[in-house]
Amino acid sequence: MSGPKKEKKVPEFLTEEEMQNLFSLPGTKLRDRAIIEILYSCGLRIEELMSLDIKNIDFFANAITVHGKGGKERVVPAGGKCLAVMMDYIKERRAMGLGAEIHSPAFLGYRGKRLEQRTARRALHAWFIRAGINKKVSPHTLRHTFATHILDRGCDLRSVQEMLGHKNLSTTQIYTHVTIESLRKVYEKSHPRAK
Repeated sequence: MSGPKKEKKVPEFLTEEEMQNLFSLPGTKLRDRAIIEILYSCGLRIEELMSLDIKNIDFFANAITVHGKGGKERVVPAGGKCLAVMMDYIKERRAMGLGAEIHSPAFLGYRGKRLEQRTARRALHAWFIRAGINKKVSPHTLRHTFATHILDRGCDLRSVQEMLGHKNLSTTQIYTHVTIESLRKVYEKSHPRAK
């Protein structure tokens, strides 16, 4: 006999207002801004982001090809703002004489090599602090925020599963616990017999 099923911990996420604070910070380096935009706009894991090359970003189809866990490849939609910031970052690199060819890493560190996860995590942590975000956050928080926000706005669970690259729908379902509160608010506002 097995014991009671252990409840999965609800992931920490940022509100839309907290994300707006993060995006409106003055002085954000283009590279860091592009990292924040892609993590939030596409729901990538930090290791997926660090392994991206410029060739993985399709500026015409508004999509990014991601190499996820277990070497599985998926294509995720990318928003116009996210791609515009990425294009500005690539142009800045070209102007500085840094690698911006099709096979170059999408993100570079200070020595012109592929950006390391540790460096990206440190940069993001600094931006979270500057934005006044006082919860325990990490790059993965932006992935949780992506999933929560698109579910809140009506995206179906299967599509979220595909975008996040989850093997099982049950992994994605953790986000429904997060959004039930927003559903309750909509219900209370909309349903004539809610009160």
